[in-house]
Amino acid sequence: MTARPPVVRDDTDENDRLIGLGYRPELRRVLGLFDNFSIAFSYLSPMVGVYSLFVLGAGAAGPAYIWLMIPVVAFMLLVALVFGELGSHYPLAGALYQYAKRSVSPAYGWWVGWIYGLALLVTVASVDTGLVGYLAALLNDLFGLKLDPTNHALILGATVALIVVQTIVNTVGAKAMGYISRLGVYVETIGTFGVAIALAVVGFHHGFDFLFTSHGAESVKTNTLGVDFGGSWIGAALVAVLAHSYIFYGFESAGDIAEETKNASRQVPRAMRSALLYGGIASFVLVAGLLLATPATAKGYASAVSFSGGVPVILGALPQWLQDVFLLVVLIAFFSCGTAVQGAGSRLLFSYARDRQLPASGWMRRVSPRFQTPANALLVAGVVPVLFTLLVNINPAKDVHILWFVFPAGINALTALVSFGVSGIYLSFLLTVIGSMIARSRGWQPAGVFRLGRWGWPVSIAAALYLAVMLIDIVLPSGLSSPRGALFNLDWITLAVMVVLLAIGAVYFLVARPDRRGPVPAGEDTEDVVPVGR
Repeated sequence: MTARPPVVRDDTDENDRLIGLGYRPELRRVLGLFDNFSIAFSYLSPMVGVYSLFVLGAGAAGPAYIWLMIPVVAFMLLVALVFGELGSHYPLAGALYQYAKRSVSPAYGWWVGWIYGLALLVTVASVDTGLVGYLAALLNDLFGLKLDPTNHALILGATVALIVVQTIVNTVGAKAMGYISRLGVYVETIGTFGVAIALAVVGFHHGFDFLFTSHGAESVKTNTLGVDFGGSWIGAALVAVLAHSYIFYGFESAGDIAEETKNASRQVPRAMRSALLYGGIASFVLVAGLLLATPATAKGYASAVSFSGGVPVILGALPQWLQDVFLLVVLIAFFSCGTAVQGAGSRLLFSYARDRQLPASGWMRRVSPRFQTPANALLVAGVVPVLFTLLVNINPAKDVHILWFVFPAGINALTALVSFGVSGIYLSFLLTVIGSMIARSRGWQPAGVFRLGRWGWPVSIAAALYLAVMLIDIVLPSGLSSPRGALFNLDWITLAVMVVLLAIGAVYFLVARPDRRGPVPAGEDTEDVVPVGR
């Protein structure tokens, strides 16, 4: 039997709790509250989300789409409260997988982990490929290059390079991931509040009342994206709200790194709430600034709220040097976000492997004896997103008919897979909240520092209802000619991808029955316990 690295013991209450839950403390507990918050906030990343989805939100429902952010953040805060209670009681790496496993059953937990893990790894590929366009724009401007951000070779090469660097950063220690995430918080603050302030100094083109208008988005004749809501802003809002729901998650990653966080039972719930609330405030300020700075002319507004223009058109009012500074800030935000998501994904893989839930679990659960990080799990969390990135090369020139639905021309296969990155998150969130309700109905009594008390049931019910409604809104097929199908879920594609990935999981689950396994028995471990820092 291959010896595993020495067990790390720092004799804290958290490690005693970890041992009580059946695991040895192997990861280095070095992260404080701000580190934990920073990683969660970097994953949520207002800049990455807003810069990626501004055109979709404003194009679908006009400037008033900004107010749809409030209910999304409010309901997600309820989800964060449920996760905070679970994370305080179970301060374990792999967060949602562990919460669901211990709330309901190992089988239930495996499915939550499968869905959530795939969503995380897909998100790494999505974020890192999304960075390429901004990188090309900055290099073209600074050095007079003519890089094509749509070139598949460029996307693949740049993404692989990014993932390699992110994997190295995450491998050398949780503290390094914390430093990158701290930098992410600083640049996100500059890139959200800073952009809004800079645009205000240059001069807004609209008054505050502009934010309460639809600017004709509900009518196909005046909708900048050419979609038709039949004159109903409510219909437009049901689609535009997705531009916010695609942003406000990631706070749960504070729980994924619980075993590397000091006083995790107390700090993880705080970090989840803080990341979500600060992310909401920063996003609101950025979106408001961008909307108020859209050109006043009909032609200028249409350019700013269209796929051919977008945020760069709005920032074009700033001096060129300042545009380049903000481009650099965006690049750092994307890099920090990808690093945080990969870090969370690797901890889930480690937690899975520690319970022998995957092939090659014995190899994947090994911890670096030098850095006390799940190095092999991190390698997998780097290789899989690279494989996903290869899908950018599958880009049909014509519509592809699959059974009764159509894969539209001009959409690469990675984009279709990325849609699962959101639907998978909402499905795993919903299953985890339902799992907590099942545990509560069985008499579970939270014993962590953070508890919901008598609010447990109403908060959980409201959170579950919101997640269910939003999941339906995300995956509901409505035709490629409909605004939802054209702008977000590509009709049946999002649902079909989810079904295919669930089917793959079902084959492995039924053949291997990982739910009948568990952690390596303590008697099979022969490693010595060593103090931190040795």
